[in-house]
Amino acid sequence: MSNPRIVVTGIGASSPIGGTAPESWSALLAGASGARTLEYDWVEQYNLPVTFAAQAKVRPDTVLERPVAKRLDPSSQFALVAALEAWADAGSPEVDPERLGVDFATGIGGLWTLLDAWDTLREKGPRRVLPMTVPMLMPNAAAGNLSLHFGARAYARTVASACASSTESIVNAVEHLRAGLADVVIAGGTESVIHPVTIASFSSMQALSKRNDSPETASRPGSIDRDGFVMGEGAAVLILETEEHAKARGAKIYAAVVGGGVTADSYHITANDPEGWGAARAVKMALEMADASPDDVTHINAHATSTPVGDPNEYVALHHVFGDRIGEIPVSATKASTGHLLGGTGALEAIFTVLALRDRVAPPTINLTEQDPAVPFLISGDPQPLGDGPQLAISNSFGFGGHNAVAAFASV
Repeated sequence: MSNPRIVVTGIGASSPIGGTAPESWSALLAGASGARTLEYDWVEQYNLPVTFAAQAKVRPDTVLERPVAKRLDPSSQFALVAALEAWADAGSPEVDPERLGVDFATGIGGLWTLLDAWDTLREKGPRRVLPMTVPMLMPNAAAGNLSLHFGARAYARTVASACASSTESIVNAVEHLRAGLADVVIAGGTESVIHPVTIASFSSMQALSKRNDSPETASRPGSIDRDGFVMGEGAAVLILETEEHAKARGAKIYAAVVGGGVTADSYHITANDPEGWGAARAVKMALEMADASPDDVTHINAHATSTPVGDPNEYVALHHVFGDRIGEIPVSATKASTGHLLGGTGALEAIFTVLALRDRVAPPTINLTEQDPAVPFLISGDPQPLGDGPQLAISNSFGFGGHNAVAAFASV
């Protein structure tokens, strides 16, 4: 088979609204918000202008055994928690280690480990810096540790494309499976950088919402009064395999990953192209790989970060692809509930897209006050039914550096 169909057989997530994928999905449908005030001394110590974020609902070091957790940065802890759930959900497939791959992602990597080590060096000297510091902080630590834990020897690859990272890893996994490099791939992304440095930096560039008095309503993509994104953290993992392999072992199948597109804007290091051509090309590439047309798309999980500039730019990009039909496609902006998980966000939203197809419902977008006329998506504060018949959905991710990544999913 030259172009095998790729399917999702397991999902796992640790997010701001749930400690597992099913818990996160139920909370999303119920209109929950993961944003809350940060209860740390350093918020006041550094006089941070933003005092809230969407922290993970369950700390990963409370799930993992202590000897395991202490050798991992929080970002790798989240990755392992989500991967263990996804692997079990997939039925713990028996697969030749040389046919099991890891396509993983992070936007920043082990920031906490790096900066804690710097504090230790300054305050206590070089002998007190842990020997595991570099293996814990390196961006490929999550992929490497997943490879070790699950015995994945086909490959263990890492993408670092800012907020497009884990969607790009899913696209890579599809290409690697189609190329015959593996039979099963552990794909996804992770991030844990709710730290004074990142909060201060994002605040300085006017990217974060400053609604300190109302964290739960701060992320409001598509609303005319949005004022920035809300930082989130966590990880999400999808077990991907060829349909032939999945059926041979009697696995349940959530959905098919039928296409992917990755492009670059080459426009600005942080801002996306206001003309949206790079993002539009990524959508078109995903649909071409899926052998589908824009008319086939029945649902969109938008990148929709709740920034004043980013949301309209995404609408412009999608209008290039879908024309006026964009106003008829149910759109969900799930960062309203979860905040923005940076390198982990694409994988989490891929899971939400897969479950939307399974349950035939587009999840709600909370905090939608007055919709911005410049972002006239078909978007709702209530779940939107997707109807009968075949479903095709896309999930968009765009990141600093001009990275665009889009994955396309089909119902089964």
